[in-house]
Amino acid sequence: MSINAVDFASLLCSRLCHDLLSPVGALNNGLELLADEHDPDMRARCLELLSESAKASANKLKFFRLAFGAAGGFGETIDSREARAAIEGLFGDTQRVKLGWLVEDPILPKAGIKVLLNLALIAGDALIRGGQLDVGAECVGDQVEIVVRADGPRIVLDAELRTALTGGAVDAAVTPRAAAACLVHALVTEANGTIQVSEPNDPVLLFGATLKVARP
Repeated sequence: MSINAVDFASLLCSRLCHDLLSPVGALNNGLELLADEHDPDMRARCLELLSESAKASANKLKFFRLAFGAAGGFGETIDSREARAAIEGLFGDTQRVKLGWLVEDPILPKAGIKVLLNLALIAGDALIRGGQLDVGAECVGDQVEIVVRADGPRIVLDAELRTALTGGAVDAAVTPRAAAACLVHALVTEANGTIQVSEPNDPVLLFGATLKVARP
C-alpha cells in the first residue's frame, strides 16, 4: 500500500472531523436545549451533558494532538505518562474499555509513542462491546518493542485496517478509517522496523511492532 502525503493529510483530517463531530454536535444540541429550557432540573441535566461533551471533545483533541500532531515538543523523546493519560482520556470516561498499562520506561522515542498510541486507538475501536486493552512497550538496545492486546466479547478489525498496517495491496481507495493504520505502517517502515498482526480467527487481537531507534 502506498499513499502520498497530500492524500494522507486528507484522510487524517477526515478522520479527525468524523471523531469530533459527535461530541461537538452534542455541545451544540445541548446549548439549543438549554436556551429553551426553564425547568431547573432539566437545565441542570443539560449542563451536565454539556460538561460531558466538552470533556470528551477535549480528551479526543489531546489524544489526536499527541498521536497525530506535534505534541510533546520538537525533541526526540516523549514522557510515556503523557501517552497513558491520552489513552485513559480517550477510553476511560466511558468505562467501556479497561486499560492495562505495561510501560515502565519513563520516556520513549517520539516515533514509538505515536505507534503505541495509534495501535491503541485501532485496538480500542476494535472492541465493539468493550473489554480489556493492554499496552506494553520497552527500549531494548537500539529498538523499541511495542505490544498492544485487545480482549473482549466481540472484536472486529476491519480488513482495510489490517491491510494498511501490514502494507498490503488494496483493490479500492483507502478510507479515513485507515488513517491511523497508514501512519503506523509509515512510521515503522521509516524506522526499519516490523509490524505483526494476529490472525483474524484468533480469540484476541494482538499487535506487535519494533522500531530501530536510538535508546533515549
